[in-house]
Amino acid sequence: MTVPKDENMRSPLKAWLRALELTAPIERDRLLTFPVLVDALADRFDHAPALVGRDAGLSYRSLSESSNRYARWALAQGLGHGDVVCLLMPNCPDYMAIWLGLSRIGGIVSLLNTNLTGDLLAHSINIVAPRFVIVAGQLAGALRAARAQIAPTVQYWAHGPGDAQWPRIDREASGAAAQSLAAAEYRAPSLEDRALYIYTSGTTGLPKAANVSHFRIMQWSHWFAGMMDTRPSDRMYDCLPLYHSVGGIVATGATLVGGGAVVLREKFSAREFWRDLVEERCTLFQYIGELCRYLVNGPPDPDETRHDLRMCCGNGLRGDVWDEFRTRFRIPRILEYYAATEGSFSLYNCEGRPGAIGRIPPFLSHRMPVALVRFDSDTDMPVRDPAGHCVRCGPDEVGEAIGEVTNASGRPSGRFEGYANSAASEKKVLRDVFAAGDAWYRTGDLMRQDAQGFYYFVDRVGDTYRWKGENVSTTEVTAVITACRGVADAAVYGVSVPNTEGRAGMVALVPSADFDLAELRRHLSGRLPDYARPLFVRIVPAIELTGTFKLKKQDLARQGYDPARIADELYFDDRRRDGYVPLDTALHQRLQAGTQRL
Repeated sequence: MTVPKDENMRSPLKAWLRALELTAPIERDRLLTFPVLVDALADRFDHAPALVGRDAGLSYRSLSESSNRYARWALAQGLGHGDVVCLLMPNCPDYMAIWLGLSRIGGIVSLLNTNLTGDLLAHSINIVAPRFVIVAGQLAGALRAARAQIAPTVQYWAHGPGDAQWPRIDREASGAAAQSLAAAEYRAPSLEDRALYIYTSGTTGLPKAANVSHFRIMQWSHWFAGMMDTRPSDRMYDCLPLYHSVGGIVATGATLVGGGAVVLREKFSAREFWRDLVEERCTLFQYIGELCRYLVNGPPDPDETRHDLRMCCGNGLRGDVWDEFRTRFRIPRILEYYAATEGSFSLYNCEGRPGAIGRIPPFLSHRMPVALVRFDSDTDMPVRDPAGHCVRCGPDEVGEAIGEVTNASGRPSGRFEGYANSAASEKKVLRDVFAAGDAWYRTGDLMRQDAQGFYYFVDRVGDTYRWKGENVSTTEVTAVITACRGVADAAVYGVSVPNTEGRAGMVALVPSADFDLAELRRHLSGRLPDYARPLFVRIVPAIELTGTFKLKKQDLARQGYDPARIADELYFDDRRRDGYVPLDTALHQRLQAGTQRL
């Protein structure tokens, strides 16, 4: 293998080589899954801390023992290969012990979003057809409220105090043997077997359950261990939900592979973050870009530069936040990456280029076939040429990112494991893309690639909208709006206006004390073209997020701009009056009738 020798690339090159070295042996032993690996880690690191919660923790030895107890509990219940168990619990050390134990004996653990209630919770459970649901005592009320919509064959177990209706799995498992399972006790799953269901965020529809194999868990854990160079001295601060791939697999798995400790928190708190980080002596922080923006927008904290961080790793750190986050908080290194739970490829910004989501080194391009193809925002589909093939984008041209799954000869080239629902899986695959017979995974993300090979996120498919014949990126408009003084937070989306083509821009905006509507308009006028400036402004107290800190824009777009349905302040950009005016019933009627000039 030939690798570049540019001196400026030495540090990034080392990260790629470490990741390749750690992942290369994975497929040599098809039965060495992550639950089995935990036993080996316990032999190596013994009583060193593995998972550290506020009130409890597990050493490597106790994590191994606890997972073995849960494995034997599962066997006692008759659980075996392919049986599904749903897990509804907040972040805590036992969370990981449970899914390790159940997946070790061939079960599939469905990691439920703890924010879901009612129809969405019932839907998430029903689509994976579980035998059991395990619920934390404090979340039992939400589960009971949805129970009438859940299949009657499902059995329920509680974990921890707070609910007396169902048997306690933690008490039941505590009596089981803690030593490693003998080969005669169970049929071990292989790397190809499904281990977990991890759900999509549901920002563009009902959540989908993505298939996650044992191979994928091993690959993620070891690849990121190489990229971050995790070691026994590391302590990872993980306040992201354990039901998601970033907080539950990447942050935990990569740290444990290196022998470090994972400091778990139930949720992110900007007010407590720096003090907590310092007290826990954390060297790593797994971020989502929104968390970094919250910290940058926060007041000075005496602990914000007293930390021991050597690296922050995550995704979604926007270019307009990057430099201030790095310099103000004295972050030595940022590892930004792009990946999706079900995705067939990932990108890594090992060079620390602000705003870039990553690149693929030339010496690995044959192993990670990725392309950007021209996209039609009216049809939400890639553009096809007269021969029926997709059209590749040029440098800095925006298109949808796709990853090859099989080439024209039918040979696998990427890994797409799909969803529990086969129809949903098929919708994510493009066929006959560049040649008859090939298949590519659709990311649903619009990106551009510069001449140096770095990729930049532009928007989600469906978030970009067309107005006055031009494509408008909600991400780019949001970045301009949040840079205005007095804007604490914002969500940009398109709304339909009768008698017009496309969708007009609208922003839901959270103001701070020094917000001024006229100043916002002046700010936008000098930085955005006319078609990209939001026509409607909605003043809101807060913007609702998913459990993984993604904006719930779909609900906002559906509510539109009708003052009869919305209690928040609404404004319309009246171009004739050169200012935002209150959007009252009379103005709304003119907009609906098409008599108001836009």
